[in-house]
Amino acid sequence: MSKFFISLALLPFWVAAPVLADETPSVEISETLAQTPDLDPDLDDIIRINVVDSILDQPVYSPFRREGTVREATQPVYVINRDQIEAQGARTVEEALRYLPGVVSEGTAGGQLGSQSGQFIRGNGSSQTLILLDGRPINEVGAFGAFDLSNFTTDAVEQIEVLPGGGSVLYGSSAIGGVVNIITRRPLAEEGIETTVGLDVGSFGYNSQTLQVRGNQGDVDWSLGYNRTNADNNFPFSLTSTDFEDTRTNAEVLYNNLNFQLAADLNDRNRLRLGALYLTKDLGVPGGVPVPDSIAGGFNGLTADDNQYTENLLLDLTYEADLGLGEDSLLTARVFGDFVDTTFSDPVADNFFESPSEDKVDQTSLGGQLQHAWQFAENQNITYGIDYRNVQTENETTALLTGVTTTNYDDSINQTGIFARYQVDVTPRFTVNAGVRQDFNDLADGAFTSFNLGTRVALTDTTTFRANFGRNFRVPTLADLFFAPFNNPDLEPETSLGFDVGVDQAIGDRGLWRFTFYRTEVDDAINFDLASFTPQNIGRVESIGIETELNYQVSDDIFAFANYTWNRPEIKSGSNPADEGNAVPFTSADSFNLGLAYEPGDGVYVALFLHGISDVFVDRGNLEELDGRTTVDLKLRLPLADQWALTGSMNNIFDQQFEEFPGFPGVGRNIQVGVKGTF
Repeated sequence: MSKFFISLALLPFWVAAPVLADETPSVEISETLAQTPDLDPDLDDIIRINVVDSILDQPVYSPFRREGTVREATQPVYVINRDQIEAQGARTVEEALRYLPGVVSEGTAGGQLGSQSGQFIRGNGSSQTLILLDGRPINEVGAFGAFDLSNFTTDAVEQIEVLPGGGSVLYGSSAIGGVVNIITRRPLAEEGIETTVGLDVGSFGYNSQTLQVRGNQGDVDWSLGYNRTNADNNFPFSLTSTDFEDTRTNAEVLYNNLNFQLAADLNDRNRLRLGALYLTKDLGVPGGVPVPDSIAGGFNGLTADDNQYTENLLLDLTYEADLGLGEDSLLTARVFGDFVDTTFSDPVADNFFESPSEDKVDQTSLGGQLQHAWQFAENQNITYGIDYRNVQTENETTALLTGVTTTNYDDSINQTGIFARYQVDVTPRFTVNAGVRQDFNDLADGAFTSFNLGTRVALTDTTTFRANFGRNFRVPTLADLFFAPFNNPDLEPETSLGFDVGVDQAIGDRGLWRFTFYRTEVDDAINFDLASFTPQNIGRVESIGIETELNYQVSDDIFAFANYTWNRPEIKSGSNPADEGNAVPFTSADSFNLGLAYEPGDGVYVALFLHGISDVFVDRGNLEELDGRTTVDLKLRLPLADQWALTGSMNNIFDQQFEEFPGFPGVGRNIQVGVKGTF
């Protein structure tokens, strides 16, 4: 039996073994809210438990704002845990999302390590995807409204959840396309000390060093980790849109990341947890390389000396109390402070229209969450609470030739939300949930109401139907409103109304097929207008699509998976009638992934991944597009001793040349080799 658990726990897919005690997600709740079935000793049942139940019984937080399981969620949710992150060799959170359905996480400013990430979900852009850290929002509300997931190296990450389909009813603004919840590393649950060290080297000057120490002493457990990752990223490339070959320069990146967690049981009913993340990224910004002037406005000319430095300090203090005498009521109170500083230096003018400058964005977020998760009857529970976040953001630009500093915006934003989510098991096979939220946001005109309705029906022992209908919203950013002359103070918030229906189907005793169809309409959609160089409400955008995945245990030692995401976001009405009926640029890409892994149970692990992205339009007129691409990756692990393992990967084996964005090349064939020890 243990052989099957070990095999599936280490697979680099979203088939995770049940979370162990030292892998508990960031928000815990009593066992009555999420239970795992007992194991049947029969071999066929073991396989089914691992393939089917290990997916559906994964603990998740984002669909409920409390601990539940994938099986309980009426929305599709996809998970990648710590073992899978390590097996994939994912260096950043952006890379960890690579093989998941429902999200296209390709970089939007080049393919090299450190390049800015993109999170495109259901035809929506990065600013329409809400990023959570342990259940709290960290989206940047100043310049772009998104959070760059390439800022996070994965050594501080325990689990990542992707929740497509909107989440404003639980989390507020920016959750139109979906939610990505990053759960940080947990301390040990058993008494003792564990030390993990790692060293990796690879192509283009890549090297990484990691030290992670976790300990448990009585009622106190803790973890402390450090990661340094560096790469010069001088890789050769050949553009697909034009006959141009060169070597990428000024793309070096240096990460220095620290993570700390301290948790204490005050008594049997009360717990306190302190978390801190310090993330820095020092990135050379190479800019675009020559492409035809007609593509996306014509990104021309290499940038030899631009630089971006990002510094994040993310602090969190959480108190949990089991109310009453049982284990059916959990009160959670949290305060947090997030401090984000970004400096972009452009010391040399790259064209006639600009001059040397330095741009700084300083953002301070202070806030709190208070919520109560209550299983008040055997078949009913409710989660309700209040969120508050104050964001102080300042952006200023200094002209380096004159020393004159201009303040583009300096403002404070208050965001308050009151929410409730009710769930009832009408019968053991029929579940219904309903949620409502009232938001008050300084950047929106008055208040905004979100709602969601969902149902899950177990049609048979192997077939489950699920459906959702909801309303979500996003307010424009400070830069959209006030960063003159590229601003529009008359922008209206984006609102969406959509539904999805899906099925989870067990295939015999060895496989699970998941299918979701969705349709969403976004009114007052915001898009940057190249004619006026300002953001505009372009009207209504309709998105339809399919997310589907298949996981299958081919044999005792071989596991396979496939997933496909089909997107069709279409402009239905807008400021330019000629754009009506066209696809929304960049977010309309389809994706597919295939994987095959072999693990005989002796610590040896070999896996092949195929990752494909379709052609995608880069302009609203749909006159220009980027070619699609398909890459193949190899992952390998070999045990060296009881405590040591050799890891390796060859990515983009066939040296596929492509562009992530017009004029921004992806990385060709590259190799990584590492050694890791745990004591």
